[in-house]
Amino acid sequence: MDSKMPKKIIRVFPRRTKATPDDELAFTKAPAKEDFNRLAFTVIDEIHISVAFSYDLPKAEELCKKWSVLGVPVKMGGPAFNQPGDEFTPGLYLKKGYTITSRGCHGGCWFCSVPQREGGFRVLEIKDGWNILDDNILMSSQEHFTAVIEMLKRQPERPIFSGGIEARLLKPWQAELMKSVKTQRLYCAYDTPDDYEPLVSAGKIFKDVGFSEKSNILSCYVLIGYEGDTFEKAEKRIFDTVRAGFFPFAMLWKNEKGETDEGWRRFQRGWCNPTIVGSRIKEMRLS
Repeated sequence: MDSKMPKKIIRVFPRRTKATPDDELAFTKAPAKEDFNRLAFTVIDEIHISVAFSYDLPKAEELCKKWSVLGVPVKMGGPAFNQPGDEFTPGLYLKKGYTITSRGCHGGCWFCSVPQREGGFRVLEIKDGWNILDDNILMSSQEHFTAVIEMLKRQPERPIFSGGIEARLLKPWQAELMKSVKTQRLYCAYDTPDDYEPLVSAGKIFKDVGFSEKSNILSCYVLIGYEGDTFEKAEKRIFDTVRAGFFPFAMLWKNEKGETDEGWRRFQRGWCNPTIVGSRIKEMRLS
């Protein structure tokens, strides 16, 4: 086989998310008879079991055993193994349209494994995509951030900054560039009490460059359900997020086994559905 030819890799994911690839070589389950029939005349070089969450490891190990019957090398990896990421390859482990232009973060959030896994912040070669999943893109230089914006200008979809925009790092020039490419949605985060003042400041910066809070472009993940949290405290953070100018999305904390509390799951359902949240925000603004 020509060494310059790209490898054909089956990718297997223990769970499906919005970002999971949907091409013919991406799977989220054990191989079925129809899969064997379809792959019979396809030369497969490797099978990669990609694991994002540590609580999916038991399922990943089972999938590894079941896919090994194809007789080609099977490898397991991903964030769950605390492995630093390589250069980003569009469409390989994320659906086409998603891209990562930098990895790592210098923050020290107690619930986040990114700094330990990635070993600091670094920029990558910029690959096309319109949904930015960087760990903390605002840590990048003006040169890199501007280059990302230029890349977004040639995409077929309006950009989404899903990876999280750290409010305390936001500068007016960055907000202006995000506005210039008609950003479809961006996400800040309100994880701990000391995130609130920076969130308020970021809301003002975004408003000053022309973002409207009523458009719901400005969104914010609100961490709930961690040790010591209460429904009252969580709801206050959510309402404070709205007051800062952001549309809130409740993110439920999970332990290392992926377990959550049923009461917190019920609470989250009322604060993660956009229609329900929008109605609640409207009532809040009218009161």
